[in-house]
Amino acid sequence: MRRPLAEIPVDPELALGAYNAVRVCLQVQPSEKVTVITDEASQEIAASLVREIAVVGAAYCLWGLEEIAQRPLHTMPQPILADLETSQVSVFAAQAQRGELHSRMQMTEVVNRRRIRHGHMVNINKQIMKEGMRADFRKVDEISVRVRDIASAAHSIRAKSPAGTDVVAQFNSKYRWIKTSGIINPDKWGNLPGGEVFTTPEQVDGTFVIDGVVGDYLCARFGDLHNQPLFIRVKASRLVKAHSDNLELEEEFWKYTHTDEESDRVGEFAIGTNIALDHVIGHILQDEKIPGVHMAFGNPYAEHTGADWYSSTHIDVVGTKFDIWADDRQIMREGQFLI
Repeated sequence: MRRPLAEIPVDPELALGAYNAVRVCLQVQPSEKVTVITDEASQEIAASLVREIAVVGAAYCLWGLEEIAQRPLHTMPQPILADLETSQVSVFAAQAQRGELHSRMQMTEVVNRRRIRHGHMVNINKQIMKEGMRADFRKVDEISVRVRDIASAAHSIRAKSPAGTDVVAQFNSKYRWIKTSGIINPDKWGNLPGGEVFTTPEQVDGTFVIDGVVGDYLCARFGDLHNQPLFIRVKASRLVKAHSDNLELEEEFWKYTHTDEESDRVGEFAIGTNIALDHVIGHILQDEKIPGVHMAFGNPYAEHTGADWYSSTHIDVVGTKFDIWADDRQIMREGQFLI
């Protein structure tokens, strides 16, 4: 970074979130090496993380994206990818820019192949560090295990919301349900803050009202959608209609979900499990972890779920205040777990 991290004032309120990230979620050990990737906008958060890594006694290498490449990134800089090859743990704490998803996919390819314990903190900010990252992730993990076990045994899940969502997902037993509770292991990198279980659905049909947020770079642009929701219709897992009073949102979402031939296909069906969260803040990194349902169009994370198709895009959509049934068993009422 252009300014040494030791000289950057760090809000002491970030300390607990940094402790959770380094000690609880990533379980960094003194004998390990950590790759930390950040940007100018996130350098205070990066400083809080590397200070905690230093307390542990682990070696680390810090990369500032603007120092090594022009943004938006078209590819992840080779020196960063090479550094990842020699690390056991990694963190991406930076803001997403339009067109950078491919570069992050290059990074996670190394993470997956090298079985690196990776904390993905894309679009992290101080509010998230002080809210979602303060969760008791051991308790989040406990509820995530219960949800995963119920969901993986279900043939279908139905979700309804007061805003008008009524969607049914059916599942293929060959596709795995994945738990990303915040407790990260070499089998699957995870977002931080954590708190969700997900799979690739066999088929999704119905109406989904996005009164929370949409993902990727559109999240920073449109934020909390409570006052101008995006209404979408899904048939046989394909997006067939999108409407919002915010015509710019409607147009940009439709364009994003038609980037390639699979961009309009539901690649992820997920249940948020971070029980420390109860309100939308307008940031996908945290809001998709709120207890409830979210979906994503595009890339199905096939390397984890076992899906047999691919997309170059991935955009999450988040609703609020769900009732959820796994087959005939109700597991959530008005956003509160019943299990």
